[in-house]
Amino acid sequence: MATPRLKRGRVYRTEDFSRFDKNPTRLASKLVREGKLRRLRKGLYHAPRRSTFGEVPPSEDELLTAYFRGRPYLRTGPSAWNTLGLGSTAVEVVPLVYNTTRTGEVELGGRRFEFRRVRFPRKPDLEYFVVDLLENPRRAGVGVETVHRALTSALAAGRFDSKRLLDRANEYGTLATQELVREAVPEEGPARV
Repeated sequence: MATPRLKRGRVYRTEDFSRFDKNPTRLASKLVREGKLRRLRKGLYHAPRRSTFGEVPPSEDELLTAYFRGRPYLRTGPSAWNTLGLGSTAVEVVPLVYNTTRTGEVELGGRRFEFRRVRFPRKPDLEYFVVDLLENPRRAGVGVETVHRALTSALAAGRFDSKRLLDRANEYGTLATQELVREAVPEEGPARV
């Protein structure tokens, strides 16, 4: 049985150890007993990194990348919506993560995440997050009317690309969101869809 070189701060899955041992679960358990790994949940481990203040937990990106096995995901929610300047000032308790595999609340390494299996762009732009905010007003702690007024003003001021916003609404929004976006786009803007 070969001993793997563990990169401090990285999150590993049990199958990552299969090239070192015929029984990767046994090897992971041995590494946990030796203090080289911390078990985060079944099949998920963290190679601890130390700082002057003690052990550093894994980064959110490390957790999510390992959990989804490298499949795409998108971290969204109030942390993204509040930066748009459209009236959302919600505090994030449980991060919202869009992905291609799972829906539900999950605890990873002592942190809770809400996963939603939905379509999302691989490279989201501001206009996508505007549509996302319009799809989640309750979670954002803001009324749809407030967002609509702020969006109308922001579009008139040129803060968002009207055509791109219409495209994102048509691709990722419900009919209600598409209508709200069409109403917010200035008359002299792109042709209505």
